[in-house]
Amino acid sequence: MALDAQTGTTIHGNGRVPGLAYGVARWVHRAELIAPENGAPEDDAPGTAARKDDDDNAPAASETSTSESPSSPSAEQVERSRERFVEAAGTVSQRLDDRAAAASGAGAEILAANAILARDRGWAKAVVKGLKKGQSVEAATIDATEQFAAMFAKIGGRQAERITDLRDVCGRVIAELRGLPEPGIPDFDEPGILLADDLAPADTAGLDSSKVLGIVCEFGGPTSHTVIIARDLGIPCVVGASGLSAVEDGAHVLVNGETGTIEVEPDAQAASAAAASDRQLRDAASAWTGPAALADGHPVDLLANVKDGDGAQEAAGGPAGGIGLFRTEMAFLSRPDEPTVEEQAELYARVLGAFPEAKVVTRTLDAGSDKPLAFAGMPDEENPALGVRGIRIDLLDRGVLDRQLDAIAEAGRRVGRAQSSPWVMAPMIATVAEARDFADRCRQRGLTPGIMVEVPSVAVSVDRFLPHVDFMSIGTNDLTQYVMAADRMSTDLAALNDPWQPAVLRLIHRVAEGAAAAASAAPNGSRRVPIGVCGEAAADPHLAMVLLGLGVSSLSVAPAALPFVGAALAGVTLEKCRELAALALDCDEPGQARSAVIEAADA
Repeated sequence: MALDAQTGTTIHGNGRVPGLAYGVARWVHRAELIAPENGAPEDDAPGTAARKDDDDNAPAASETSTSESPSSPSAEQVERSRERFVEAAGTVSQRLDDRAAAASGAGAEILAANAILARDRGWAKAVVKGLKKGQSVEAATIDATEQFAAMFAKIGGRQAERITDLRDVCGRVIAELRGLPEPGIPDFDEPGILLADDLAPADTAGLDSSKVLGIVCEFGGPTSHTVIIARDLGIPCVVGASGLSAVEDGAHVLVNGETGTIEVEPDAQAASAAAASDRQLRDAASAWTGPAALADGHPVDLLANVKDGDGAQEAAGGPAGGIGLFRTEMAFLSRPDEPTVEEQAELYARVLGAFPEAKVVTRTLDAGSDKPLAFAGMPDEENPALGVRGIRIDLLDRGVLDRQLDAIAEAGRRVGRAQSSPWVMAPMIATVAEARDFADRCRQRGLTPGIMVEVPSVAVSVDRFLPHVDFMSIGTNDLTQYVMAADRMSTDLAALNDPWQPAVLRLIHRVAEGAAAAASAAPNGSRRVPIGVCGEAAADPHLAMVLLGLGVSSLSVAPAALPFVGAALAGVTLEKCRELAALALDCDEPGQARSAVIEAADA
């Protein structure tokens, strides 16, 4: 039931990126995904909803996705409409690719995946089927989109989350067919708050944080694309805000990205003062330049997550102590064929060269699920989040990983002695045999092997994995969804996917304790396997304190989050972090854990 968003109304959602923001609310523009009432395949033209051509007897297309002409269109009509669709989809795909190239962090990866959606062959084939039935190109495009949306919804999991992306791509293609401007972010005459039912990556990536002070979505999960990109940009964000549609464009709202509250038309003076105070605190934190250390002098390995050479160079100019997660997917996702070893080596060398004297951790290809590879023959799966992804691409073609490892080794040789043995980790490892096999392949090439801790089997049997690898990195996003058996993209299950879930924190503690115990058992403590965290949890300053208290040795976050985490850690001791970790472990609910830690840390 929609609530009446009058003065003083407070809407509750899931706070995901901390911070206060106050300003005028502006709603995202969406393309109207309704086909014209009339128009045969050859009748569609840019800038018109339905234009009659020379053939007065052209078949009609209704508003519904099942519109069909009384008679079959000619092959020429179908081909002209097909060419219009291909041209429009190609334009949209190229724009998304261009934005991916200009973006950084997770936003670039997500935009590249959406560019692949725009040129998907299955979608194009479904459009042509509609054209052959006599549908207009707009109706056929919308109909094909909804067919895929229904299929994604049935599959569930991460594919269901992609429905927003699919409809966003469709809206952009429809706008291109109609000769209209791209849908998406409105113009901001003054800084304000962006409201949306949900945001697609093309909306969020590249936002101007000087104009967009906060983001609120009615839907969206805790680790959705919106949250990941907002965290990269340092913009306070709330998702799952039920009843948001009652807020009118132009209303003034106060957003609390930590508590998840949205106050509609609050007292202007008090709201402005609160937001200004919060901004001062965040500005002070952004001035932190490192190196990372706790108040007692205990050093902290605070690293950056990057996706390419440009991102690595940018991170090298800031307070990052190295790179804890180099996502290599960008070298693969936007291509119809596998990049050569030489092409990969050139990309990897740029990243390794940005930190010639520091640690750089390269994650091997984490494709699959919502990031399919065009050249790997990846199957359509009912539940791709539990299917062939990450290291499991080996099941299709072991050569893909071997060639990538060859390229990483070559990149290490090119940048010199300090990086002659680059750190490399594999995603989605689930068995000891997989860990052993990956480590052997790395060591054959002079690489330092590690694994991601995302699958619970690794966490519960960590002692069996430790002898085979030289480091581990915990991916909290996937670990949380698998531990809680809750799709991380689901709005309805957002509470289960909270990284403050005590069950998840206890597993992280188990991994860190296992590494410490193994080191103690080794002669003179000679072999200690460092345990890092590279998931979104590390970017929460209070949760970062808890992670260090649990025994984690390194934290890797988006470059935008580095100063906030570093400044917060500088105010606590290691003993304090351990006290906060004990508080969190003693709780039964994530909200209870978060509140207890914040209260104790700020006391």
